[in-house]
Amino acid sequence: MSANLKLSVVDQSPIRMDGSASDALNETVALAKAAERFGYSRYWVAEHHNIANFAGNAPEILIGQIAANTKTINVGSGGVMLTHYSAFKVAEVFNMLNLFFPGRIELGLGRAPGSDQVTASALSFPSPPTGPQHYPKQVSDVLNYLTDQHTDDNLFSNVTVGHKGDTVPKVWLLGSKYESAFMAAQMGLPFAYAHFFGMGSSEGPMIVDAYRKNFVASDFLPEPLVNVGVHVLCADTDEEARRLAASRNLGRLFSITGRAKGIPSPEFASNYQYMIDELEFVQNYAKNCVDGSPSTVKKALEKISGDYQTKDLSIVTICHGYQEREYSYQLVADTCGLVEAS
Repeated sequence: MSANLKLSVVDQSPIRMDGSASDALNETVALAKAAERFGYSRYWVAEHHNIANFAGNAPEILIGQIAANTKTINVGSGGVMLTHYSAFKVAEVFNMLNLFFPGRIELGLGRAPGSDQVTASALSFPSPPTGPQHYPKQVSDVLNYLTDQHTDDNLFSNVTVGHKGDTVPKVWLLGSKYESAFMAAQMGLPFAYAHFFGMGSSEGPMIVDAYRKNFVASDFLPEPLVNVGVHVLCADTDEEARRLAASRNLGRLFSITGRAKGIPSPEFASNYQYMIDELEFVQNYAKNCVDGSPSTVKKALEKISGDYQTKDLSIVTICHGYQEREYSYQLVADTCGLVEAS
């Protein structure tokens, strides 16, 4: 499976160590416009809370800004962390987005907190956080609200999200574990696997295979549909890509050790004195990323496409400078043969 890759973007709105959240959000909109021009199929924005490296904590607001500043590219969430919210409100918001931009809105749903437990409690206060055991019912409720196909066990079956258009947002389930894959399969929904979370090189293909084997056709989807998210950083040479990627790797290390202050510069990263265990962490982390020249990246993406048996890949690119990030997406689009929008 090596030709005609379908490429999309997942944007976490990274904040530079010497930048601002406002910069990051405006760069997300600018990058979406560029991605549309380069020929990417969809543009998803992530949800993170109380994390210094990322500015995207309200994907529904970013989606509206991106869709208003683009014309054809599909725009969605990668994803909304549903356990923080009411299914009804999420359905209302995405139904309204779909009324503004019919046929272009996608709703990716996840159950990870996208934050620490204290922040998760703040998101639901004064009610207690919703446990993950309620997630399947919440997803079903979102689908039912969007389609007006309520089941008898829904206490709010007489409540509507309002007028609807000719289409409804396309709902995806996001995940990196078997549980999410089985749930997407049993509900007959497309599945977006987060290879970039770090487990992709070992269990990922088996998790996606389990999704396919257990898939049950539904009114939403007649056969399995898989997207795989991959960390990519492309530059003119392998050496330059590795230099730029050092910022992402160090930013990740700082994040998991509670020292995050934004994505550091390549110069900062090159001068950082790693402890032995820190160096081991970033080396292992980098193994699950695709960093290199256009030919290196293309070869690696084609291998991932073959491993997962899907041509539908989403590219996550994090580096310090915006111009380098946009250029990375342009190089990937060119080397993979995407057709630029006219």
